[in-house]
Amino acid sequence: MTQNGGLFSALRGFVTTGVALVRTRLELLKIESQEEVGRIAGLLLWGMAATLLGVVGVAFLAMFVTVLLWETHRELALGIFSALFLTAAAVASITALRLYRQGSRLFAASLAELRHDEDALKAGDSQP
Repeated sequence: MTQNGGLFSALRGFVTTGVALVRTRLELLKIESQEEVGRIAGLLLWGMAATLLGVVGVAFLAMFVTVLLWETHRELALGIFSALFLTAAAVASITALRLYRQGSRLFAASLAELRHDEDALKAGDSQP
């Protein structure tokens, strides 16, 4: 009788461990999904900023060229504003490109943990 109780106890422990592993992996998938949403939101935000700042920079550049033919120092002020907006657009574009090239790391940690679990199970099978 004690052998049956030990077998059921071991089976219950195995199932409990399996459920805990699955729960942990699902929590990791949830966190990775949230990180990916944040990355995509940042990519969209920086892309929109680059576009907006580029448009404003070009508008200021057009005004600069127009006023350049005018008199006094108005062109200096417009030139400085054009340079500022175009520089900001370049920084936003570079940041957006860096985020894009970084690529998605969605589920990378989960896959690594599952590989680790698989390796551990294989190592356990080969031991006597």
